[in-house]
Amino acid sequence: MSMIAYTALVRRDLKLFFRDRRAVLMCFAAPILIGSFFGYLFSGASGSGETARIPVAVIDQDGSEISRRLVAGIGGDKALELRQATLEQARDRIRTGKLTVAAVIPKGFGDQAATALFRGTDKPEIACMYDPSHGAELAMVRGMLTQHVMESVSAEAFGGNSKLLDESLKEAGQANGMNPADQKSLVQMLAGVQQWNARVKENPQAVGVARAGINMPYTVREEAITARKGVQYNAYGHSFAGMGVQFILMMGMEAGLVMILQRQGGIWKRLRAAPISRFTIVAARVTSATIDAVIILFVIFGFARLVFGVRVDGSLPGFILIAVAIGLMTGAFGLLVAGLGKTAEATRGLAILATLLMVMLGGGWVPAFLFPQWLQKATFVVPTRWAIEALDAMTWRGLGFDAAIGPIAALLGFAVLFTGLAVWRFRWDT
Repeated sequence: MSMIAYTALVRRDLKLFFRDRRAVLMCFAAPILIGSFFGYLFSGASGSGETARIPVAVIDQDGSEISRRLVAGIGGDKALELRQATLEQARDRIRTGKLTVAAVIPKGFGDQAATALFRGTDKPEIACMYDPSHGAELAMVRGMLTQHVMESVSAEAFGGNSKLLDESLKEAGQANGMNPADQKSLVQMLAGVQQWNARVKENPQAVGVARAGINMPYTVREEAITARKGVQYNAYGHSFAGMGVQFILMMGMEAGLVMILQRQGGIWKRLRAAPISRFTIVAARVTSATIDAVIILFVIFGFARLVFGVRVDGSLPGFILIAVAIGLMTGAFGLLVAGLGKTAEATRGLAILATLLMVMLGGGWVPAFLFPQWLQKATFVVPTRWAIEALDAMTWRGLGFDAAIGPIAALLGFAVLFTGLAVWRFRWDT
């Protein structure tokens, strides 16, 4: 391969790329803007780490002490945003997407729930209306609702409601068909609760309880685990990795389309007339696309470092080599587009679809752990999955160089595969 011709071709491609200022601006500005937006969504409002609260409404048709305590508990939950609404208003807001879940507390709920706590029968029903596009939020609200119902009902049942305890004790003593030993234990438990409430009323300070009812028997201490102590998860790191890979692939796609246009314009015939081998022409094109991709990736992460504090907490050599491997894969992808496409017009739509599918399956739009289990395994046949997870490993995960070896090998393997398919299918003539 003639190094003079090879260098001249690479220099020509780079000049052509940077000459179109609008295209260059899009290569840098678009991933930065979209990456910033996705990073903002996944990191919490204003970077404070505060997650979005789920909008819920509670329609209290009972008005009992238990239902009022339940509504107050839901209103004080940090994960929920309690909104006032009537039954019909809640239906309309859910229908229009302005509300996620609405819980309807029926009339008589307080008495029935307190009695069912001891009996286990005649349980009242709380109706939950929800937006079907928010199934995950429904599961979260259902779990939180269970906590607040248990706290509210137990506070009433064990907190001095003598009438409720007297009725429950009388029903337990007169229960027919119940195992005598079980009946005796239940009566003793209810009698003990009565005695406890009497002692609390006589001398509440001596008992030393903070509140009545059944409380959560544990607290949670959260600890985010990364490879190195002190390294914190930065959602902007993942979003910039995904958007960077997406727009680098789009740049490679455009490079392939330029090759098709040059072939249609007869430029490839003139290059072949020169004393330059086919390998030199193809290698120069892949090299120039690789350089463009590495520059774009470095500029994007440079912006993320300055503005959002995204750091390369892992291996810096690993990050650089991953960037180069992504660039080589991108250059080969552009060559594949040129090899498979006959005309630029017919190829553009398919190339855009392939790019978006690769980015979506690679976890560029949303993290791959949100995928179904089978899809998480299947997407390892997509090069973008390796690229994005490798960038995550070198940035916020803080992993060492050994974590970069596998993704680099995979990306180089995809580059070889794309190049082989492109050369096999490439037609030098129009």
